Parts: sequence; C-alpha cells; structure tokens
Amino acid sequence: MAAGYLEILRARHAARLLTGTLVGRLPNATAAIAIVLFVRAQGGTYTLAGGLAAVYGVANAVGQPVLGRLVDLHGQPRVQLPSAVLSALAMALFAFNGTDPLPLAYAAVAAAGLFTPPLEGGLRALWPSVLRREDQVHTAYAMDAVAQEVMFTVGPLLVTLCASLWSAQAALLVLNVIGVLGALSVVVAPPSRAWRSAPREAHWLGALRSPGLLAMLGAFLFVGIALGSITVASVPYADEHGGDAVYGWLMAGIGLGALVGGLAYGARQWAGEPARRLQVLVGFLAVCYLPLTLMPGAVAMTLLAVLAGVFLAPVIACAFVLVDRHAPAGTVTEAFSWLVTTFTVGASVGTGLAGPVVERGGALWGFAVPGVAGGVSLLVLLVTGGVLTVPAGRAVVASSSENDPNRAAEPRFSSGDRA
Repeated sequence: MAAGYLEILRARHAARLLTGTLVGRLPNATAAIAIVLFVRAQGGTYTLAGGLAAVYGVANAVGQPVLGRLVDLHGQPRVQLPSAVLSALAMALFAFNGTDPLPLAYAAVAAAGLFTPPLEGGLRALWPSVLRREDQVHTAYAMDAVAQEVMFTVGPLLVTLCASLWSAQAALLVLNVIGVLGALSVVVAPPSRAWRSAPREAHWLGALRSPGLLAMLGAFLFVGIALGSITVASVPYADEHGGDAVYGWLMAGIGLGALVGGLAYGARQWAGEPARRLQVLVGFLAVCYLPLTLMPGAVAMTLLAVLAGVFLAPVIACAFVLVDRHAPAGTVTEAFSWLVTTFTVGASVGTGLAGPVVERGGALWGFAVPGVAGGVSLLVLLVTGGVLTVPAGRAVVASSSENDPNRAAEPRFSSGDRA
C-alpha cells in the first residue's frame, strides 16, 4: 500500500502541490468553526454565528465554479493567488470589525467565501500533467481524497488550539495568512505556471453542458445529503449516550473509516469501467449507513461510524476519475469545482433536512436519512449508467490526441490539460 503512495509523492512537484493545496484550503476547511468561535467570543448568539457561517458556505458554493471557469480561461496563478488574497483580506476585515455593524460582517464573510480559491479543482487538473500515467493519476485521486479527511480532522483542532493559546480573532487571522502562503506555494510551482487548459468551445453552460457531469452532480448531491444528515442525527444520540465526547468520537469514526477506505482503495489498480465501479461503491456506502439505525452503545456505535465512513473516500476518488473523463475540453477545473459545490450544497441540505426529522422521530429516523439518501444516489447512477459509461475506443467529449497525456490508443483523460 505504502509503495504506491510513495511513488506518487516521489514524482517531481507532487508532494509540494499536494501539501500546498491542503495548506491553502485550511481557511475554507475551518471557516465554519472559526466563525462560530469568533462570534461567540464577541458575545453573539449561536443563531448569529450559524447565520454568518451559512452565508460563508453559500458564497463559497457560488464562487467555486465561477473561479474554476476563470482558472480554465486565464491559468492558475492569475486567479488562485489574487482570490486567496481577497478572501483573506475579507476575513481579516471581519476579524477586526467584529459583528457590529452587522451588514458589514455579513458582507465580509460573504466576500471571504466567494473568493475562496478553487485549489481543490486546480490540483486535480494538474495531476495528469505531473504524473503522466493513468494508474498513477487514479492513485493520486485516492490519496487526494484521503488527505481531505486528514485536513478536515486536523483543521478544527488547529482552530481550537489557536483560539485557546491566543484568541478566536487570532485564529481567523493566522489560518488565513497560512492559507495565502499555501496558495502561493502552489501557483509558483512550475506545473501550475505552465498549465494551460485545452481549447474550449464558447458556451454559457461551460462544464454543465456535459450530460455525464450532470449525472455525477445529481448523484453526489445525495451523497452530500447523507453525510450532512449524519452530523445532525448524531447530536441527540450523543446527548443520550455521554454528551459531546461521544459526538466527537462518532465524527472521528467516520473520518477514520474514510481514511482507511481511501488508503486501501488507492493501494491497488482497478480494472473495468469506473462508472460501474462507482455504482458498486455507492451501493456499499448506502448499505453501511443502515446499521447506524441500530443505535447500540457508544463504543459499538463508534465502530459503526467507522464502517459508515469506509466507502466515502473511495466513492470520492472514483468520482474524480469520472469527472475528469466527462468534463468538456477546457473546463476541467470548473467541472471539479462544480463537484465541490454540489457536495457542499448537499451537505447543507442534509443538515437542514435532518433537523425536523430528528425533532419528530428522534435519532433513529435521523440515522435513516443517510441510508435513504445513499439509496437515491445509487438510483441516479443506475438510471444514468448509459450516460456515464465511456464506450471503448472513444471519448465522451474530446479527442484522444488532445486529452491523453500518453497518446494512448484509447482516451484516458478528458481534461486535456498538459503542461
């Protein structure tokens, strides 16, 4: 297992790009908790804190595909670094201004979310040009998904550490400065500076004109709903079985399961059509959510949370392959950014949906939501299977000579993004 990942990290620029991207995304990964801690330190209510965090999330969901399209049109350095600086400045304004006047606070967090650089999509656009071989790119996608789980686990710990050592205001400022440095590390790297998107057809829909990508986004909306609903359903369960510590263990269990599953998935090469494989993986993901409705004791429930997370990272990694294949030429960064946005919106919908479900039926019905959402995601993939499957010998969107870094007989990548 380790050999495959070490091979990726030994590739020139790979470790730097991965590390820089993760560091650059820290402000985004920690924004919600950082905003809540800061507002509470200012004496604001949880309602105000939640409202500001929600505005940030919505603005981020809107900004990612827009900035992703700009990256495809103008290159990474011209978009990623300026947007990172603007986002950090907006968050600094919020940190120094506080919540009074309130309209300025909302405008600042909205700007911070809107200008968050699409580093996630940018990295996935770079992998084919950095690694060259298709099997390495697939492994890098899995490693990318695993690294996300680590970041979303470590990030909140860094926020709380900064807030406890200094202040919540300092946490906002420090993490955003670190984020700018991470973005800078990426955009000055030779692969980022040399990267150019393939020629694109002028179309107002951009990446969304691909039926395969639309099918993927439809399926991933429900994967996001499943994950978002678990975070809410776990609260009443934890209240009855030990409080905040149990809630923390459940969330950590899902992250640990995703980490283990992603490492195992990326450790081997997978034969066959990725669309079929994704159907199987999403099916297992939905099935593994169902045991949560048993609601045993805290220790057993934590183990079930680990099981519930096992197929999450493999599903995400396999989805990256399909997004890459179905993105119209010249829109790869935008396409990956749409996946991020859809997943984020789905998680928000899941959070909002699980609330009233838990109010009426308790934690049991709350834990039923992710299983149902996973089943709907599988249904979407089954119904759209013909659109998602790439017939042998031809590309979905663009030609082999433009899109395959290895000039293979069959098209492998739809990104067309070679340095």
